[in-house]
Amino acid sequence: MQLYNSMTHKKELFQTHEPGKVSMYTCGPTVYHFAHIGNLRSYIMEDVLEKALRWEGYDVLRVMNITDVGHLSSDADTGEDKMLKGAQREHKTVMEIAKFYTDAFFDDCAKLNIKTPDVVQPATGMIDSYIQVITKLLDTGYAYLAGGNVYFDTSRLKKYYVFNDHDAEDLQSGVREGVEEDENKRNKNDFVLWFTKSKFEDQALKWDSPWGVGYPGWHIECSCISMKYCGEHLDLHCGGIDNAFPHHTNEIAQSESYLGHQWCPQWFHVHHLNTNDGKMSKSKGEFLTVSLLEEKGYDPMVYRLFCLQSHYRKALTFSWENLDNAAAAYEKLVRRIAALTQEGAVDAAAAQPYKEQFQAALDNDLNTSLAVTALYDVLKAGVNDATKRALIASFDTVLGLGLLEHAAALAEKEAAPAAAEADPEIEALIQARAKAKAEKNWAEADRIRDELKAQGIELVDTKEGTTWKRL
Repeated sequence: MQLYNSMTHKKELFQTHEPGKVSMYTCGPTVYHFAHIGNLRSYIMEDVLEKALRWEGYDVLRVMNITDVGHLSSDADTGEDKMLKGAQREHKTVMEIAKFYTDAFFDDCAKLNIKTPDVVQPATGMIDSYIQVITKLLDTGYAYLAGGNVYFDTSRLKKYYVFNDHDAEDLQSGVREGVEEDENKRNKNDFVLWFTKSKFEDQALKWDSPWGVGYPGWHIECSCISMKYCGEHLDLHCGGIDNAFPHHTNEIAQSESYLGHQWCPQWFHVHHLNTNDGKMSKSKGEFLTVSLLEEKGYDPMVYRLFCLQSHYRKALTFSWENLDNAAAAYEKLVRRIAALTQEGAVDAAAAQPYKEQFQAALDNDLNTSLAVTALYDVLKAGVNDATKRALIASFDTVLGLGLLEHAAALAEKEAAPAAAEADPEIEALIQARAKAKAEKNWAEADRIRDELKAQGIELVDTKEGTTWKRL
């Protein structure tokens, strides 16, 4: 598999520290509010990457954090505490907020067919690990105490800006909230490893440490969680492009200073979902969530297909018109699959070229639009329906579009009598016809039947009663 590496700025052959095994880390949500669909684009594409690696035979260990402490709204040690902000907004405790929005996040993931990572670790469960790593960074001179806080000293590094070709907007994401200068820092790029003194004197979550009662900075959690579960060598680190700086930059700085060797060689960044007005965020315009899409009548699988039709390294523009196009494409795709018969036997030899086509799309920097094209090519192929179904089932273990399940549900719905639709007016006429028949008023019973037929409704009389279906 060839993957673009954000660190080297080129596509490279994906290699792992231990052959056949992948340790994969994905930055999880800060659970202070619902995830918007822009956040979820990253998780969809990371999910496809994990499933593609498994499809190609790798043994994958995927780890994800849950940020329930330490993330300030500027991403760079300033601004409001996101968790405290959420708690104040809803008049709940920080941990109540964390629990509610963690559950909501995984509910959204389930609707989008995003597999839960093998390990999900809340940041609040790793305090001892943070203290251990910070202590060593202090002992080796990579960190210093100032004003009661512990800072990482970026001047000790040969190279700090490891992702240096991102857009200026991306590189400025860490200072977008109007940063107040921290006079305790020796260098402007230094970042906090542990807070004991800040403007948040009412910080809800605090722990004892060698440097006083306080709480960890945001960046330290991912380094420690990754090292706990994946060891000293991480194969693949994923996240949104806005995490590249400062979050991932700081992760690399502290991890490699602690370990004394390269930590993670391969970085996978998903680009923004934009609206016509710019980058999507929780503070701008309509708050676009999975629940809102459902309220407007969209199956979450439609949004997943919408994301898969574009490349993860391209900004994707959301509009309701674009989503309508994806909905039409998804419905047409499901209908074509529903029309396939169950007959025949799988022809493995005939299926092989299509498997190779699909794998070539995945191996080309996870080109999901080409992978979807391979799916359409299967439907047009001159192979029997059993072979088509087997290929669709195989491909969908990666694409995650629920195609066979939705096709089966559609076929069942269209084959079943339409009485289950429960139209009150139709039901009233059926009851009136039953009354007329009971009174042996056959003319009235026939009139009602003819009236319903004129409306496109056919009545089906059985021993159990009368059902109906649309013609």
